[in-house]
Amino acid sequence: MTRLHALRIASLFLAVLFLAAAVEAAPKTAAGRHDESLRKGETRATLDPDQFTDPRVKKAYQVAKDIPWVLDSIYCYCMCKESPAFQHKSLLSCYVDKHASY
Repeated sequence: MTRLHALRIASLFLAVLFLAAAVEAAPKTAAGRHDESLRKGETRATLDPDQFTDPRVKKAYQVAKDIPWVLDSIYCYCMCKESPAFQHKSLLSCYVDKHASY
């Protein structure tokens, strides 16, 4: 694993952990559900975390699976939205394939 690759995984992992901690403070609707009004439209399911061996990657994919409405409301700063190869809608899009594991 290159240093850049490790740094990217660590950055994504820390971002996802921060978001997981913020979920409890997320606004809820009157029915008690999480507010999903900021979602950017990713509807594909995230990959199964158990298919990854790196514990940091596995945890990041688990968090994405647990709180998709949060990740779908966040812009992905790795520029994959602008890339013609990826055309992601949000940070959640990185977790519907192996993009977030690299």
